[in-house]
Amino acid sequence: MEPVYRGLGRCVCCFWLAVAFDIVGLAVLLIGVFVNVFFYDLLIYAGAIVIFLSLVWWVFWYSGNIEVPPAELEDDVGLLKKNKGGLGGISGAVRRLSNRVSSGIRNSFRRNGEASTTRTAHAHRSASGPPVQPSAGQVTVTMATMGNTPQTVSSGADCGIKMPPTATETSPT
Repeated sequence: MEPVYRGLGRCVCCFWLAVAFDIVGLAVLLIGVFVNVFFYDLLIYAGAIVIFLSLVWWVFWYSGNIEVPPAELEDDVGLLKKNKGGLGGISGAVRRLSNRVSSGIRNSFRRNGEASTTRTAHAHRSASGPPVQPSAGQVTVTMATMGNTPQTVSSGADCGIKMPPTATETSPT
């Protein structure tokens, strides 16, 4: 059995925060209007902004107290069991078409996925030399070269790889 909420409803904290923001905002606004200080415009704007921010708490309080009868909730949250055997009419046709298309796409990805693993086993040919087999942890990258003299590039793993020089562009400063 659901508890019965009386008075302020479920979101009492949001209600009191909204009231506090309203009171503080109104007090700051009125101080800015009636007290003779040189920063009165700051107080007026600050009070208006605090009152505006209290709207957030009012919306939280209001939306937290909206009650929907369980009979109306059944369709939205899946409490009502749908008849899965009777896929007739337009919804059944759309469901069957969607299943057919998605299974066809799924099967084509599976076939292409197997073919792509055999493609990676082939040797990659460099731009100016014999086929090179990539080892574990290496990625094959094709680059434009400027000359035929290879340079040695070493990484943090201390593996020397012969690479031709590549073109780089710099922008004038």
